[in-house]
Amino acid sequence: MLDINYIRQNPELVKKAARDKLLRVDIDRLLLLDKDIRRQLTACEKLRAERNLLSKRMTHMIGSDNPIERVREIKAELSSLDAALNGLKTEYDALMLSVPSVPAPEVPVGRGEADNVELRRVGAVRAFDFEPRDHVALCEKLSLLDIPRAVKFAGSRSYFLKNEAVLLEMAVCRFVLDFLRSRGFTPMTVPLMVKESAMQGTGYFPLGYDQAYKLTEDDLYLIGTSEVSLVSYYQDEMLDLGSLPIKLAGYSTCFRREAGTYGKDTRGLYRVHQFQKVEQVIICENDPEKAEALHYEILSNTEAILQALELPYRVCLACTGELSLGQLRKHEVETWMPSRGAYCETHSCSTLGDFQARRLNIRCRDADGVVRYCHTLNNTGIASPRILIPLLENNQNADGSVTIPEVIRPYMGGLQKIE
Repeated sequence: MLDINYIRQNPELVKKAARDKLLRVDIDRLLLLDKDIRRQLTACEKLRAERNLLSKRMTHMIGSDNPIERVREIKAELSSLDAALNGLKTEYDALMLSVPSVPAPEVPVGRGEADNVELRRVGAVRAFDFEPRDHVALCEKLSLLDIPRAVKFAGSRSYFLKNEAVLLEMAVCRFVLDFLRSRGFTPMTVPLMVKESAMQGTGYFPLGYDQAYKLTEDDLYLIGTSEVSLVSYYQDEMLDLGSLPIKLAGYSTCFRREAGTYGKDTRGLYRVHQFQKVEQVIICENDPEKAEALHYEILSNTEAILQALELPYRVCLACTGELSLGQLRKHEVETWMPSRGAYCETHSCSTLGDFQARRLNIRCRDADGVVRYCHTLNNTGIASPRILIPLLENNQNADGSVTIPEVIRPYMGGLQKIE
């Protein structure tokens, strides 16, 4: 959520941000509502002041001089104004929740993935001297995956991991947790079911209702990332400046409906409804320069993880059309997947400024004692089973076996190869 004062002072900039992010929000209507609300609040304050003054005088006046009729008129006027104000505020609040953050200056304007700017490629793409299998064929040969039986009773995009695939997923997640812990992150498991206020507070609602699973009877939602729970952890708190930045590594199961992707990426494990993820989240003071430095810190964590796993990848700066409502900047890290013949997104690194903290009322006092909203950032640590695609495909052998990256062998009892 943006500060209304900022919107008042920079309406054209906010309108451009909405256009560039391919979002529709009526800023002119918002500002008109803001003006009407302020005018009516002023009128209410004047009427209340008059009523209070008359109420004090009433106890000392009798007969025709008693202003009781005027007090009654004021009460009726206030009741009417309050009803009108409630209607204005409802519309105003809904519009405020749809106002996007303004992208950082370096973010390229574009409509979609094709307009992202590639910054670098790291690691050599493997040239196979045999016909490589895709991850589904590899898993079927090694008894690591069963999709048909899962779909039979759980529906599309469901799967079973089996045997060493279970251990591989747990191993890579544990490796990433240990890695992040060594870099000052606190490991946390989180609630998977949250209130609507948490989804709204972190910016996933109101635009993301169609992607979330709702538990109607309990009025709760399943999270699509532990970011929702980790940021909401500090809702309505005044944080101590000396405790910042707070670095958290959330490990959780995640759920996404993948609405709008019917018929897309239907083979294998690339796009599923349920997955495991380790998420990096940082809450820091209201300082754009420090937040930017932390953005590149968590981006470097991701690169170090992929380098340790010996996976080739590239880093792209996302264009405006790829940014969500609250993101100021985003880097997408894409890992090479041989079966797809492309670098495909496995990590997403985001700066959100005070967008989430303003919604969730997370504050701290700066060095001058001024209360400000904190800044938040997040980035994928690792997400599985998607990461299993490059892990299996890039490390396969001609005989159909898969070599386990050295860095995660200790987490698999020293196992060097799946065969």
